[in-house]
Amino acid sequence: MIKNYFFVIFIILLTTKPIYAKENIMIMKLEKGSVEIQLFPEIAPNHVKRFISLSNEGKYDGVVFHRVIDGFMAQTGDVKFGNSTNSNFNLDLAGTGGSDLPDLKSEFSPTAHVKGTLSMARSSDPNSANSQFFIVFDSSPHLDNQYTAFGKVTKGMEYIDMIKKGVGQSGKVEDPDKIISIRSKK
Repeated sequence: MIKNYFFVIFIILLTTKPIYAKENIMIMKLEKGSVEIQLFPEIAPNHVKRFISLSNEGKYDGVVFHRVIDGFMAQTGDVKFGNSTNSNFNLDLAGTGGSDLPDLKSEFSPTAHVKGTLSMARSSDPNSANSQFFIVFDSSPHLDNQYTAFGKVTKGMEYIDMIKKGVGQSGKVEDPDKIISIRSKK
């Protein structure tokens, strides 16, 4: 009887996990190719929920990578001033805006910021993340427990590596690449 119970539980877990996992996979289309992203709802549930919501609503479509530092990270996600397809687009202000939604409380974790990690950008206030995020090009342990890591690139990192790099310490990009779209994998 107990063996049958565990067998049924095992079968349920085996068949439901792929459905759960598929809900947390996003496809980001860039000019050079598609990038697959695995989200971490168990580590940063509120950040994942926000990212999925903004993505599936099309808020990231046309948003530029306004800050890209070679060997460090590519930052994007300013849906207010960084969206190249709307009237508020202002490359000089890109990186200062967010969405109309309230800021998120930090969900820091010991998750390592290694190549391909997605993490939420914020100001000096740890609870100021909103819509902007970045993808690290290389291991950046100084970000661990300081920024909310909420996902990782699992396919297509070569396209992230091709994003135009910015100049100087700020990494400001004059003619930036942009996100074509980000949507949940179907």
